Amino acid sequence: MDQSLMCMEASETFRAWGHPNIRSRHRTTLMTTRDAGLTTRGDCIIAVRAEKGLSDLDPRLKALIRNGDARVTFTMEVDGTQFEAKGKGDSRLTLAHPHDIVIRKSSYTCDRTLMILADKAACDIPESLVEKLKAQDKQIKITITATL
Repeated sequence: MDQSLMCMEASETFRAWGHPNIRSRHRTTLMTTRDAGLTTRGDCIIAVRAEKGLSDLDPRLKALIRNGDARVTFTMEVDGTQFEAKGKGDSRLTLAHPHDIVIRKSSYTCDRTLMILADKAACDIPESLVEKLKAQDKQIKITITATL
């Protein structure tokens, strides 16, 4: 089979939890963290106590994300309600942060960046879903998928 016709995809699913201080108001980023605490100033953070930071992701998934042609999708699900952000991979991504996963609308990269040029940020999450994210015991299912 012609390699150019093959579609490569990798994904990973893990859990995180809500927190009463989730505000979800940031206009350019969206973030999950392994940290348990959160102040109201962290208005891009949409989940805490995540089971994974970027450094924990499957090497196959990370390899795809590091391709500039990769399409990356971040999906979170709470009580059957889904929210999805889509963006691009980039060869500059280290995917090395042990605690955080950041989705960016800009093209800025650092060791916390999962994807760039995303179509959504924390402020784009519907208020009804943000209210669910404010429950400390609320489990959030997170899936990250990369397609090339």
